[in-house]
Amino acid sequence: MYILIELIRCFAVGTLVCIQTAMLLRAILSWFMLDGNRFINFLHSITEPFIYPVRRLMQKMNWLQGSPIDFSFMLTYLIISMLTIFLG
Repeated sequence: MYILIELIRCFAVGTLVCIQTAMLLRAILSWFMLDGNRFINFLHSITEPFIYPVRRLMQKMNWLQGSPIDFSFMLTYLIISMLTIFLG
């Protein structure tokens, strides 16, 4: 039973690290105006399901609206980082 729990934990940590990496790549590549690129679209399709709920919550609570910085992205990255540390 312990081995199964450890495998699930390792899989979860690995998945979270992959999501963080994809988010970091998305953030860096967003500076270069590569809209329409297949890789950029792939990164958006992977990361957006994690960012959207936080973005929606921030809109609903009317937090930091109209800011040029995407704080929902940064908050999502922070949440995933904390989960990775907690599971690690």
